[in-house]
Amino acid sequence: MNPMKAFLALLCCLFLAGQPEAAPMASPPRIAATGHLLMDFHSGKVLAENNADKRLEPASLTKIMTAYTVFKELEAGNIGLNDMVLVSKKAWKTPGSRMFIEVGKKVSVDDLIHGMIIASGNDACVALAEHIAGSEEAFAILMNKHAVELGMENTHFVNATGLPDPEHYTTPEDILKVTRAVIAEFPQFYPLYSIREFTYNGITQKNRNRLLWRDPSVDGVKTGHTEAAGYCLVTSAKRENMRLMSVVMGTKSDEARARESQTLLNYGFRFYQTHRLYNGGASLKTVRVWKGEVENLGLGVEEDLYVTIPRGSYDKLKARVEIRDSIMAPVRQGQQLGTITLEHDGEIIRKIPLVALRSVREGGFFHNMVDSMLMIFE
Repeated sequence: MNPMKAFLALLCCLFLAGQPEAAPMASPPRIAATGHLLMDFHSGKVLAENNADKRLEPASLTKIMTAYTVFKELEAGNIGLNDMVLVSKKAWKTPGSRMFIEVGKKVSVDDLIHGMIIASGNDACVALAEHIAGSEEAFAILMNKHAVELGMENTHFVNATGLPDPEHYTTPEDILKVTRAVIAEFPQFYPLYSIREFTYNGITQKNRNRLLWRDPSVDGVKTGHTEAAGYCLVTSAKRENMRLMSVVMGTKSDEARARESQTLLNYGFRFYQTHRLYNGGASLKTVRVWKGEVENLGLGVEEDLYVTIPRGSYDKLKARVEIRDSIMAPVRQGQQLGTITLEHDGEIIRKIPLVALRSVREGGFFHNMVDSMLMIFE
């Protein structure tokens, strides 16, 4: 082999060595649960599922929505973490798991949130619900309002705890919608879900999520169990820049829900990879605006755009941009003026609006007259 060919061969080997290894694709694992779902947090891509839209009893997975509702009230300034909540007899007597608050005593909202999330305290949930809405029934109305806003179409809550009721149900798909919202909207509170134990009133209770001890990438989210619902678990884990969420509902035991959840997470991280393609608000394309106060307008996507594809197949990803002809002022910020079509291995996987990154008002009379003339020759 001549020296030039040897040099080119070496370059080729170095290039290939630097590429991510493509994992041979495997079918999603069989999961011993009534319903399950595995989803990428950033892209929303579903990687594995069974009965994802089946109505099931959520048990204490309900408390993800309970917490979301509490966080919303904190965000709105309607309550504060240091507010002291008087414990009612109803809250104290609520059956099931508890943080052991005492009737007639005051507990801070902050402590109640910890008790709800870490110890899965039903008593804490009822105390928070009564403090916010006056009654648990009124609080459930707020929960259902948020469910509608999040697109949880097959969900209905009647209490804040997840105690059984024929009219209290959700689906694997819906419960991951509110989980995703908690992580995305309340990063200041999400770390609570990774705390392994909580001590209140001299009693220390451990978080029931076994994966917090077994897998360092797992940082949440919530367990649930009743005789009718079986053993349930919502998990979230982050490895490198990829976050996955999973839910299993209706498994046979505490150990089974942890094992099946771990199986789902390992499958997703092994065979898939998530890429951030575009930054939200960044200009991806500049276009001419006719008869506007300015001539040039940046187009982009409103939020960061992620895509989840089989690991090692990034070179099979292509983007095609289509822009509307003859863009005329006025243009409002966020107005769709084009489309980005993503293809992977020849298959269209997403279409994303390409929007105006700023508003453009109409130009003056003289400017518009000049543009009218120029458009004749365009």
